[in-house]
Amino acid sequence: MPRFSIIVASHGDGGPPGRAATRPGEGRLSLALDSVLAQSFADFELIPVGDAPDAVATAVADRYAERDSRVRPAQSPPAAGLAGARNAGLRAAGGAYVLFLDGDDTLAPGALTALDARLTETGDVDVLYTEHERVPWWEGEPANPAAPLLAKTPTGAFSPFEAPQVTGVHLPVWGTAYRRSFLTEHQLAFPDGNFTDVGFGGLVTVYAERVATLRSVVVRHLLRRQGDPLNLPGEHHMELLDRADEVLTRAGEVALSEDRSGPLFEQLFAAVLKTAAHPARLSGRRRRAFFRRAGRLYRRHRPAGFRRPGGSLGVQHRLLAAGAYTAFRALRDANRRASAAGRRVPRARGLRTRLYYRRQLRRRIDPDLAVFCAYWGRGYACNPAAIHAKTAELAPHIRSVFLVESDQVHALPEGVDHAVIGSRRYWQVLARAKYLVNNANFEGAVVKRPGSVHLSTQHGTPLKRMGVEQAEYPVVAAATGSFDRLLARVDRWDYNLSSNRLSTEVWERSFPSSYEMLEYGYPRNDVYYTATADDVRRVRERLGIPAGRTALLYAPTHRDHQSGFHAQLDVEALCEALGDDFVVLLRAHYFYDDDRDRPRDERIIDVTGHRSSEDVCLAADALITDYSSIVFDYANLDRPIVVYADDWDVYRETRGVTFDFLGSAPGPVARTADELAAVFRSGRWADAEAAGLRARFRARFCEFDDGRAAERVVRRVLLGEPAERIEPAVPLARRRPAPAAVTSPRS
Repeated sequence: MPRFSIIVASHGDGGPPGRAATRPGEGRLSLALDSVLAQSFADFELIPVGDAPDAVATAVADRYAERDSRVRPAQSPPAAGLAGARNAGLRAAGGAYVLFLDGDDTLAPGALTALDARLTETGDVDVLYTEHERVPWWEGEPANPAAPLLAKTPTGAFSPFEAPQVTGVHLPVWGTAYRRSFLTEHQLAFPDGNFTDVGFGGLVTVYAERVATLRSVVVRHLLRRQGDPLNLPGEHHMELLDRADEVLTRAGEVALSEDRSGPLFEQLFAAVLKTAAHPARLSGRRRRAFFRRAGRLYRRHRPAGFRRPGGSLGVQHRLLAAGAYTAFRALRDANRRASAAGRRVPRARGLRTRLYYRRQLRRRIDPDLAVFCAYWGRGYACNPAAIHAKTAELAPHIRSVFLVESDQVHALPEGVDHAVIGSRRYWQVLARAKYLVNNANFEGAVVKRPGSVHLSTQHGTPLKRMGVEQAEYPVVAAATGSFDRLLARVDRWDYNLSSNRLSTEVWERSFPSSYEMLEYGYPRNDVYYTATADDVRRVRERLGIPAGRTALLYAPTHRDHQSGFHAQLDVEALCEALGDDFVVLLRAHYFYDDDRDRPRDERIIDVTGHRSSEDVCLAADALITDYSSIVFDYANLDRPIVVYADDWDVYRETRGVTFDFLGSAPGPVARTADELAAVFRSGRWADAEAAGLRARFRARFCEFDDGRAAERVVRRVLLGEPAERIEPAVPLARRRPAPAAVTSPRS
């Protein structure tokens, strides 16, 4: 029997019903598991609980289980919620003591050693309460709210009579160790629904007979940026009364003494009164019903001899006991600070434009209007363009407007309705559109109206650090500017698109908010599975690629530590080394459309200005890349890829990366220009070993791209179909990518 069973439930968000499950711990789950496996005390089993075989948490847990036999994943059905996940972990546990972690929690270094030492010192106890840190998600000092309470407890094991103020209502589940046989003996489990921690902690308090405390931090709990979902407005707050009723009913059944039941009663009703006094958690009518039911419970369960607290809280107790809601509401209003919610004033260009935008915001939302934008108005491109086209096919009743800068109007495909960024029509459609789709972000002045639907499609798989994770890298952070403003834009998102599990985890950490993650793949990549050989031939002809030549696409990424375009690779020298059988398609990063010298060698075709990167990829027989996200898109074509990583160490240190790219490369890696030329001359760029590397890369990063991503997005977001009706991606083995124009040599 292991000493500890550590249950990590990253199942659902524990929030109110009717809201999309954000599963806020999935992006950090690996950190939680790492914190356990890194403990010097090794006598434990680790039980991560997922809610579906294809969930991110399940995939993460399975990877850890393959590496460490102490990791024993468990499953719980989605409908069971957070309580069901923890109960499933509890049923699977075999340790002497059980600890619960959320996906947002990590064990402090040395935590298990400290727990074991304390339990050896105290002997078997039913419950061991510990200190914990609440860590701000961004800035601020960690708080240790349990320390003052635990400092007043006896030094050894003690009876709850000696410290009745120590209860599971005040002390969190994830900062406590429970004797498993104690839980089993009393059949203690997490109650269904919301406020399950309050119910479980209260029931543990009712039955515990021998308790101890550990005055050191065991768990570090990351506070979510969007706050505790239980604090959001909704009918779920009525369930707090259910939990209080269950706990106090059980306390009455076991005849809990007044010394113990009084503090338990007071702590439960402190939570009840906080909800009753909160101006936004319940609507006016439901708040009155909550108060009246709470008053009935108060009168039914108040222990004999209970002494109300002093001050304003004591007055609230008296009003609750009397059922005096009108007086309670008056007291609440008197005590609450006056705060003006100051309407957000849009900062459009010019006073007249600002006033015009505000007038448009007062008009009703047009339910059949959708606005699309790509790369800050650089043209008709990327995921927004692919979704725009699919919308015309599947949802012709929706009128679509594409936003572009004035110098890109001429490049729009025929028939695409558009608005020039900054114009009056631009502000009009932004104010009135039901659907707003962007692969970057709309400017800060854009107001998120209730009832509108914002979709962030992203525009690449994040090899480099993104969002708030850039803060650790000064060069990038300085260019990013205000992270507060960045996150204010992120808060407008209702949906965020992901093309693979890495993206899901990174987006969650980089852009923390309450959007729903759509693991549907990138619509712009659909063409890699729908294009034909004739399509490839036509694209090559438009780009001027000579027939029979092998086209190598060289697409370097932007480097934050450089100003302007600096080609890492001497492309002309590469052409000389490879001979006339090859041509190079040079596609600089879009930041440098006009900030560079044009190639002079006829074997180099500059495709930077070509609107569609998908066309360029279809035309190329192989890809030479460094750390550009284009490598993840191109991998869908299952064509050779060579990585040119001459400055990997500098890039990794200045920009930050999300995984070991060179250790998981999709093909041969060259660190110098000579090595790169040798890779092609020797044929290693397209041999069996390269194919094996590419297959592993595709299995990991081409998970959701199958040619139907745009359809999934349109059905889910613009047509409102439920998530369960959206068909999953076709397995990789059954996909057939567009054929290359030139067959690569095989070893």
